[in-house]
Amino acid sequence: MSLPLLVELPETLQATALDNQQALRGAVAAADGLSLDDWNAERWAAFARVSAASVFVLEQSLRDPAMLLDLAASGDLDRRFAPGELCAQLAAAAGAATSEDDLARALRRQRNRHQVRIVWRDVTRQADLIETCRDLSDMADAAIDQAYQWLYPRLCEQFGTPTGSRSGQPQQMVVLGMGKLGAVELNLSSDIDLIFAYPEGGETTGVKRSLDNQEFFTRLGQRLIKALDPITVDGFVFRVDMRLRPYGSSGALVLSFNALEQYYQDQGRDWERYAMIKARVVAGDQAAGAQLQEMLRPFVYRRYLDFSAIEALRTMKQLIQQEVRRKGMSANIKLGAGGIREVEFIAQAFQLIHGGRDLSLQQRPLLKVLATLEGQGYLPAAVVTELREGYEFLRYTEHAIQAIGDRQTQMLPDDDLDRARIAFMLGFPDWDAFHAQLMHWRGRIDWHFRQVIADPDEEEGEGEVVVGGEWLPLWEEAQDEEAACRQLQDAGFRDAQRALKLLAALRSSPQLRAMQRLGRERLDAFIPRLLAQAVEHDDPDLVLERVLPLVEAVARRSAYLVLLTENPGALRRLLTLCAASPWIAEQIARFPLLLDELLNESRLFSPPKAPELAAELRERLTRIPEDDLEQQMEALRHFKLAHSLRVAASEIAGSLPLMKVSDYLTWLAEAILNQVLALSWRQTVARHGRPQRSDGSPCDPGFIIVGYGKVGGLELGHGSDLDLVFIHDGDPQAETDGAKPIDSAQFFTRLGQRIIHLLTTQTNSGQLYDVDMRLRPSGASGLLVSSVGAFERYQQNEAWTWEHQALVRARVLVGCEQVGAAFEDVRARVLGKQRDLAALRVEVSEMRAKMRDNLGTKGTAAGTAGNAYDAGVPFDIKQDAGGIVDIEFMVQYAALAWSHSHPALLRYTDNIRILEGLEEAGLMPASDAVLLREVYKAFRSAAHRQALQKQAGVIDAAQFATERREVRRIWSELGLG
Repeated sequence: MSLPLLVELPETLQATALDNQQALRGAVAAADGLSLDDWNAERWAAFARVSAASVFVLEQSLRDPAMLLDLAASGDLDRRFAPGELCAQLAAAAGAATSEDDLARALRRQRNRHQVRIVWRDVTRQADLIETCRDLSDMADAAIDQAYQWLYPRLCEQFGTPTGSRSGQPQQMVVLGMGKLGAVELNLSSDIDLIFAYPEGGETTGVKRSLDNQEFFTRLGQRLIKALDPITVDGFVFRVDMRLRPYGSSGALVLSFNALEQYYQDQGRDWERYAMIKARVVAGDQAAGAQLQEMLRPFVYRRYLDFSAIEALRTMKQLIQQEVRRKGMSANIKLGAGGIREVEFIAQAFQLIHGGRDLSLQQRPLLKVLATLEGQGYLPAAVVTELREGYEFLRYTEHAIQAIGDRQTQMLPDDDLDRARIAFMLGFPDWDAFHAQLMHWRGRIDWHFRQVIADPDEEEGEGEVVVGGEWLPLWEEAQDEEAACRQLQDAGFRDAQRALKLLAALRSSPQLRAMQRLGRERLDAFIPRLLAQAVEHDDPDLVLERVLPLVEAVARRSAYLVLLTENPGALRRLLTLCAASPWIAEQIARFPLLLDELLNESRLFSPPKAPELAAELRERLTRIPEDDLEQQMEALRHFKLAHSLRVAASEIAGSLPLMKVSDYLTWLAEAILNQVLALSWRQTVARHGRPQRSDGSPCDPGFIIVGYGKVGGLELGHGSDLDLVFIHDGDPQAETDGAKPIDSAQFFTRLGQRIIHLLTTQTNSGQLYDVDMRLRPSGASGLLVSSVGAFERYQQNEAWTWEHQALVRARVLVGCEQVGAAFEDVRARVLGKQRDLAALRVEVSEMRAKMRDNLGTKGTAAGTAGNAYDAGVPFDIKQDAGGIVDIEFMVQYAALAWSHSHPALLRYTDNIRILEGLEEAGLMPASDAVLLREVYKAFRSAAHRQALQKQAGVIDAAQFATERREVRRIWSELGLG
């Protein structure tokens, strides 16, 4: 939402404002050397508004009018501070202190000054919510760090310098700011949650009587709190809350990094993970703090999908609700229903669940997290808009409540004057109008909260309903076999005995026997839901058979079971996809992290197009440190798996036709190859430096990846490998310019090897692609990478006709535009040569005959025998006569035969558009060209269906008998046999 509106002071506050103006005049008159002569009407009006709204500002102004006048004269009330400016002011004040009492006094006076400035700008609407929270957080950061920087050297002087026993290096403390401070979201009267740590054990040096490091830092921590927390005649700086540290109030005030890591690893609870999301180094040793946060990251963000986090959040919320009810805090805009905490819960639930894999969620500010949830498709834009606007309204309300008296409260007031103040600050004419809007936003937030956090067993208007509860006795073997079989049969299972055996096998599997109590409880909650949804399918036997292997595979990582238990929609989509395709079922069982994709239905069935694919992958990889190759490889593989699943799901759902399926799979391969080339280039250059072109300019990268076959023809299918050729334009005589120079040929060979390594290495998430490099010049015996010149010489002088046929489907996938253009020129010259058509027909026909003999169906002489069209006889869609390869060979023959006089035939590499080109050029009758296009698409659709069913590309010969005869007719009319 935008800033609250400025409204006229209501009558109830006008008299207060006049009294306040008179009081300020009196305070200034009573002070020496002060004058209000330069205050104009606008300044007086602003003071009237602010002092009427904030008792705190009025009290500070009357107590220290010089401070207020200086704020006004300096212009600080009227401008936004530059980064670091607030810190500089506190540093100057702290630096002048000569004792701890001086330090405490200086920090408190600075706090009062800046608090007045911040409230003034908030009430006069010169600062929005972001600026107010940032200024408050900057003030806290500066106060903590300046107090620390003042105290640390003085304690070292007194007790010696703490030194690590392992490193021998001086040790500094790290101060972690938690909660709103960590997220730079501090409110007008917030306490600050801190955790103190130090890198390693040891003792102080440089004094006669040394102290243990922990004792030193404990004393330092105590003095730091004393500098900030106690209320003196000057007020306080910030209330300090240390209860978030390990073991809470009873724990040590300061712990070493190792002790912290050990605690969180062994005893860390879910609420501590929740709290640690917002942890930020606010003072002390920033470099050591970054190291500490890296150590603690695995505790906060699990590498796998962590849907169990939502259970913990639900439990936390229930405890808070009980507390609210017990203390009668329904008027609390933070903790009550539809309050600030609920928006935070929604955002942090997604962070805990998905943040281990989606690094974009590993951030602290709530509004940025909400934007990421929308941008990454976790929540619809309309939901995020309501959450953001509701949250901002609540935060402005919180600031208004706290601006009144600088008190740490989120309770709505019950006295009329304070209610008038709040309505005024929020831009409403009266309390009723404000309260109606407040309740609207609380209602919307609470509704969204219930969608995310609510128990899936709680249905509207019903009490305790356990989904699938009727199946629990069967799963827990609380009934005899006959009754269990009868229940399965009545529910629609055809082979109840087999279904029962499958469940028994799962129950007795080693994975389940090794499960701990919590995991077993999750499984017991999940299986009844699975059975309840399975019986809604036409073939529940098939569903159970395909899904139980997945259940067994994820049993030891039961967070996945929680995901499906918590999300009935995700479970429904899982069963639908597994019923439709054993290939999908196997993929998800092998890579359970794909379950994440089932959560968002709109995203699952709407795969992004080429630019979005490339941008999404690029963004994912930019969040991973450049030197973390393992995480980069995992990110690439997860990206491929996730998007392959989305394409397959869309194909099964009928929302993506065959040609689009191949397009998406090809775009996916190109996006991945682009990043793999970039990673490989960066690594190879880092080791050897850059190669050079013959003109002496550096290659950047001077390299292309050419795709042949299915990827070249934009016809990739599920599980297709990549036929690739690598080409460069480096100077073979020149060396690279790095510390370990090698010649260009060697450099590009190593670059090619690195690319193949990244593509083919097996990791936990499988491999990216099988890669076939046999179409390069001289095949398997040739160089891995060719120069542009060597590639042309081979194609012009040594290549076989079948290699030129393959070149028809070759295109540049990724790499240097300059080299790509050179390749296209070579391809056009090679394919555009005038040929002896009779000889060409013989060579194409002979090569096709060899392929049929080796790869076709033996029983039908590769589809040429008399029984080749009979029902019940197998037909190989790709290799048999009249199949896919016959159409491809005809297209390739036509391109080689006629592109000399019709160069437009070389514009495209896919069979469909080349056939369109043949029709447009009048080289093939329109009826034949249309027929070949439609038959080709039908064959490929059938092959795709077979692949999704994990079956070979062989179908009943009668299925396409007419189409195959027509293909054979056109083959003969072209003179190919």
